[in-house]
Amino acid sequence: MYLPPQFNPKDEAHAWRVMRAHPFASLISVDDEAFPFVTHLPLHLTHRNAQHVLLGHCAKANPHWRYLQARPQALVTFMGPQAYMSPKVYPDLVRVPTWSYVAVHARVEATLVDEPQAKDRLLKQLIGDHEPPYAAQWRGLEADYQQKMLSGIVAFELRITDVQCKLKLNQHRPESHAAMHAAYLHGNANEQALAAWMVALGMVIVDADARGSMGASGVTERPEHS
Repeated sequence: MYLPPQFNPKDEAHAWRVMRAHPFASLISVDDEAFPFVTHLPLHLTHRNAQHVLLGHCAKANPHWRYLQARPQALVTFMGPQAYMSPKVYPDLVRVPTWSYVAVHARVEATLVDEPQAKDRLLKQLIGDHEPPYAAQWRGLEADYQQKMLSGIVAFELRITDVQCKLKLNQHRPESHAAMHAAYLHGNANEQALAAWMVALGMVIVDADARGSMGASGVTERPEHS
């Protein structure tokens, strides 16, 4: 993606945090006519043998798994919080509106997972992300039903070979930061999440009481420096 240096955090820890906080991704391959084919799906990020891997699955009726089998290289995109940015955040009027957002693109190498037990383990990791108690219910289902459900999907591992993280938060215009943060802090959930990113990146300084207030507002995107 287009990635100007002022929006490139370089620290890959930000990318992993976005993937975990916003796991519903777009998996993009090319079909047999070399046209982009997209599947929207949740993915689980794991770390194995010094590599980051995304785990997921699609319906067997979805031809995407065949495209991955024939052409394993693909692109996965994740969209974090995003919101409009008004030119009112600037002290002067000779400005235009723009959009703030957090996004990650990962280049991947796909491997299909066929063995039933391996497929079951993959599903349990996805369940663990979103509803851990369901694992017990899944284990309690009839074996025939489990097998039917497993045979209806194709699981895959997506080994990440390159990752780009874009934090477009007007970093290069410090005269806007205080007003921009104040506007986002009192906005909707996406805007509040962007305000938290601004604090985490050191764009604004807030006191302990303000940090507590931000946490109480339900903001989850609070990246950590590594």
